[in-house]
Amino acid sequence: MRSKRAALRAGVSMAATLPMIAGALALGIPAAHAADGPARDTLAGTRPAWATAKADQGSTSNSARLNARVYLAGRNADGLAAYAKAVSEPSSPAYGKYLSARQAQARFGATKAQVAAVKAWLTAAGLKVTGTTQHYVSVSGDVAAAEKAFGTQLHNYTKGSKTYRAPSKSASAPASLDGAVLTVTGLDNAPHRASSKDQLPPPDAVFKNSGPFSSYYGSNIASTLPDAYGTKIPYAVEGYTGKQLRAAYGAGGYTGQGVRIAITDAYASPTIAFDAATYAKKHGDAAWRTGQLTQVLPKNYTRTEECGAAGWYGEETLDVEAVHAVAPAANVTYVGAASCYDDDFLDALSKIVDNHLADIVSNSWGDIEANQTPDLAAAYDQVFQFGAVEGIGFYFSSGDSGDEVANTGTKQVDTPANSAWVTAVGGTSLAVGKGDKYLWETGWGTEKAMLSDDGKSWTNFPGAFTSGAGGGTSRTVAEPYYQKNVVPNALATANNAAGNRVVPDISAIADPNTGFKVGQTQTFPDGSAQYSEYRIGGTSLAAPVIAAVQALAQEARGGKAIGFANPSIYAKYGSKAYHDVTDNPTGSGLAVARVDFANGYDAADGLLTSVRSLGKDSSLSAVKGYDDVTGVGTPANGYVESYRRR
Repeated sequence: MRSKRAALRAGVSMAATLPMIAGALALGIPAAHAADGPARDTLAGTRPAWATAKADQGSTSNSARLNARVYLAGRNADGLAAYAKAVSEPSSPAYGKYLSARQAQARFGATKAQVAAVKAWLTAAGLKVTGTTQHYVSVSGDVAAAEKAFGTQLHNYTKGSKTYRAPSKSASAPASLDGAVLTVTGLDNAPHRASSKDQLPPPDAVFKNSGPFSSYYGSNIASTLPDAYGTKIPYAVEGYTGKQLRAAYGAGGYTGQGVRIAITDAYASPTIAFDAATYAKKHGDAAWRTGQLTQVLPKNYTRTEECGAAGWYGEETLDVEAVHAVAPAANVTYVGAASCYDDDFLDALSKIVDNHLADIVSNSWGDIEANQTPDLAAAYDQVFQFGAVEGIGFYFSSGDSGDEVANTGTKQVDTPANSAWVTAVGGTSLAVGKGDKYLWETGWGTEKAMLSDDGKSWTNFPGAFTSGAGGGTSRTVAEPYYQKNVVPNALATANNAAGNRVVPDISAIADPNTGFKVGQTQTFPDGSAQYSEYRIGGTSLAAPVIAAVQALAQEARGGKAIGFANPSIYAKYGSKAYHDVTDNPTGSGLAVARVDFANGYDAADGLLTSVRSLGKDSSLSAVKGYDDVTGVGTPANGYVESYRRR
């Protein structure tokens, strides 16, 4: 899994994590007649891969209780996917002919008759309907009723050191419902049980960066430290600001005026308004207008201890401040999930789509593909498709552990970034020079070596891999049409001869060693809560930066929504719209020197000096052309202008 925010704030700076987020994110899960009877349709993907015969510990007690969600397929699931593609493809006659949220629901959503039939079926089986939305029917009941409703037995299975409940075969629904059911979630209970605590904790303990710093890349050379790659190296930047990022990515005179950006994370920082206003004032960003930053929050929070609620405050802070720094006139709506679990994130995303709260949605969260489950994947994709037909684009960070081998032992991508219906945002190390001049970027990948005790060398230089932009080839998601003839065949076919989805699509600054400065209220050692600033990175930074750049592009387009952007992004491949990022832009090795407080906030316990090599992303490489670290590249001066109507 990706690191928790505590790790992020400790200086590595990685995207937020979910304990069990799903995501095969295919185009949908078609129903098929179950083998044991023509009267039922199989709901494929509802038996998790870990529910094997070897792991089977026997039947779950009939009296055990469960909660489930039955997601509705709507009146035309195939038509939804087809229209989502048509309105997103620049060469299509339907390009840009978006529907309102009400029109989309009327055309593709579930009918009242379908909802009534699903509720009647569930109630007849002995389950209690606890809620109904236009997307799902939630139920509760005992295992015996669930087994009757879904045509499967629930058993207990070992998964690692724990035991969880899961279906012994795929669930099914009555064929008489005529495909009204998309999938069911909640039959397995692998996610940990929620904490009863529902109040948000205070901010996490303070984290601050030590100096010396560079104010721009190369401005302060570490002349007293050992060489790296045959030369003296600069100190890490103190943290780029909006002015530097806008110059690097070709903002020009655009500010995002008239564009709405939504941000999803879990929970909500209680000091975000103060922190964002203070940061903008200190760093020359435009002051926030009244009503420019709004929040849409759940009535109650859950799993606050399990999910590390306070750690998510920094995630929201980074996302909000980065978006405003790059697109200072855009309206920002923060939509907080009640916890870090799938159901709650789906609810948050659905709020945006159902109420069309924004045209651009930044999402700095995810998990490894091995934890994906196709049932929830289908539910996510349905939300993304509804968004596409309304002209809403979703941007997801690609992850911060490179190919994930060091983190999990298995080479894999992250999810939901692997969905064919979202824009996966990879990461780079960015060099902005004097006068805010763009110098170069490498793919983000860090190797770290500590200064020797005598201060004359770097121990085991270049050191071990610590973090890097997520990317690679999905094992579960088929290659989308827009990647064909752009993504190298060797990448597309790495896990499947027919070709699979490759991540990412586009990229931006992510390396915390060339990172972004944020300001946040934090808890100091004396117990006080004070505003302070620190440098941060991760693809948690790249996603809101790209979302903000898309806001600039939408403004350049006359305010017309870009919607699901991947077809447009790939159509510009190879043009001057992109910086083609490689790991070796200068022809020699690149590194920065970094000095950190040993205790994370002051010099009382000493300083730690290290060298951080750039462009060293596990087994992934940023090369000329498309690659699985940076995708098609990063926005250049021509990118925003390429959307301007002529």
